[in-house]
Amino acid sequence: MKKNLFFVVFCLFFLSCEKKNKIENAVEKIPLKIKVERFDKIFFETSPKDLDKVKLAFPFFFPAGSDNSIWLNKMQDPIWRELYTEVQKKYANFEPERVELESLFKHIKYYFPQTKTPKVITVISEMDYNNKAIYADSLVIISLELYLGKNHKFYQFPNYIKQNFEQRQILPDVVSSFSSRKIASVTDKKMLSQMIYFGKQLYLKDLLLPNYTDAEKMGYTPEQIKWCEENESYMWRYFIEKEMLYSDDQKLIPRFINPAPFSKFYLEIDNESPGQVGAWIGWQIVRSYMKNNEVPIADLLKTDAKEIFMKSKYKPKK
Repeated sequence: MKKNLFFVVFCLFFLSCEKKNKIENAVEKIPLKIKVERFDKIFFETSPKDLDKVKLAFPFFFPAGSDNSIWLNKMQDPIWRELYTEVQKKYANFEPERVELESLFKHIKYYFPQTKTPKVITVISEMDYNNKAIYADSLVIISLELYLGKNHKFYQFPNYIKQNFEQRQILPDVVSSFSSRKIASVTDKKMLSQMIYFGKQLYLKDLLLPNYTDAEKMGYTPEQIKWCEENESYMWRYFIEKEMLYSDDQKLIPRFINPAPFSKFYLEIDNESPGQVGAWIGWQIVRSYMKNNEVPIADLLKTDAKEIFMKSKYKPKK
């Protein structure tokens, strides 16, 4: 009996690997080139007298009616100059990141053939950690000052935020922004709908970032992923017993979905838990749904949360 079970598991694993290899070979053959424009470098290395040339080349970064003195001051401000110096130390050569971005958009082209190949522009912005990387159809804008490493001296943020200020978060952040244009928006306020929305986003990362770890896709540390895996059954039982899945209590969203230092079960485990465990559970539900249903990715992204849940056959690992 054990031998037969081992054989079945081995065959399934082999078929899965063969399918992944076929996909990766097809992705690699897609003729696509990503161009990166270093606006950060151009801006801070341009002579003040040539500012108008920069404005002409990048008009979307200069709001109409804004006075040149704003930009001239920024060019010469010591703090901005120091920030630019730090960015250059980390990203003087952006070629490794360009290659990774090219691989990402080959994967996007494979799964979404009609997607335009964007131009990538790097900037130094205002440390807006809610918009670290922006996908905007024909443009991808990456704020490099937010990828200097979580322990950088410039970062005065809580640990749960700055732990994602790493180079390996550039691509997951691009996918998060890309997914907001592909995933059907949530039409109700139930917690399950929010869980499945972010579960779809994370499942997209499974497809588009096959060489990234679950921790990197989620924005967790390896220890936080391990905590979720070890407590999956407990968390699920808690959600069910408290009748949270179909609740529209909006206080549940910051407790279990939004980025936070920890999730709020209002129990001793809170201090050990990472934030966003509801999104992590949603991810496992979507994974289970796709494992048990032959559905094109475009259809998954449009499918209602309740239908996904009912057809997922989701069971937390013991």
